[in-house]
Amino acid sequence: MPDNGQSQFPRTRMRRNRADAWVRRLTRESTVTPDDLIWPMFVQEGSAARTPVPSMPGVDRLSIDLVVESVGEAKALGVPAVAIFPVTPQELKTPDGKEATNSGNLVCRTVRAIKEKHDDIGVICDVALDPYTTHGQDGIVRDGKILNDETVEVLCQQAFVQAQAGCDVIAPSDMMDGRVGAIRKALDDEGLDAVSLLAYSAKYASAYYGPFRDAVGSAQSLGTADKRTYQMDPANSDEAIREVALDVAEGADMVMVKPGMPYLDIVRRVKDAFGLPTFAYQVSGEYAMLRGAADRGWLDWERAILESMVCFKRAGADGVLTYAAPQIARLLAG
Repeated sequence: MPDNGQSQFPRTRMRRNRADAWVRRLTRESTVTPDDLIWPMFVQEGSAARTPVPSMPGVDRLSIDLVVESVGEAKALGVPAVAIFPVTPQELKTPDGKEATNSGNLVCRTVRAIKEKHDDIGVICDVALDPYTTHGQDGIVRDGKILNDETVEVLCQQAFVQAQAGCDVIAPSDMMDGRVGAIRKALDDEGLDAVSLLAYSAKYASAYYGPFRDAVGSAQSLGTADKRTYQMDPANSDEAIREVALDVAEGADMVMVKPGMPYLDIVRRVKDAFGLPTFAYQVSGEYAMLRGAADRGWLDWERAILESMVCFKRAGADGVLTYAAPQIARLLAG
């Protein structure tokens, strides 16, 4: 801001715009509404089944009937979309993750059930093989290496059965090269050109995913292995811009940065560089830290979770995947 000689204290007092609640509201630069929220949900087999996730207090694995019921509650709160993640039974897991391509798998049945009752809420489906593989990797493994092109072929089949089931947004999170363009072509060739793609474009090989892997049952399968040969190095920023550029060129309608709060610099860079819908994932480890600290009395949960949402919005995120979406929507409603 240019200094014209009249901008110095005491003429300028920044506290004037903080003095009362009404002026703070008028001058607020970033706001959060339920429209900014996407609710990730864990679905399990069974009926009327609810299983708490120990490492994520307040988060449950739900059977399909309870997912449908909970989606209705989220819709009533103004949450525009949910994201579905399956807890695949161990006996259905294979080295090639073939259950991912089964049109009658847990995800596809869940999508159909949601759409039958709640056709006016968005359903986002994750595309990756880790919930379906015995080794817990996102792709097909041969001789200890994750195969890129062979995996992409399976991901296209997975995306197709999800889109056929009624999924509105296909969200490839696998980080295989070229998968966005391949999935776009596969869907378009089948007349599914109205299905959107939300690409996990800047997904880092992060230590913050542990509770999620517990929730979907892939932690035990993965063991001591990691995903650093395909997920991004947390040290890199310019690489994220290249990844996003490639996905946009291949047909991504929206892009994702994951994890969220530790990577707000990436959110800002992506939004500034591309100007397209940009989402961030407040991942399981972020949620667990806030919830765990609040449960011990170290944080005010309501203030902390709302502040975290404002931080995402301030960084440029158009929306946030958060396990606290319904709670946040209730808080915003007053």
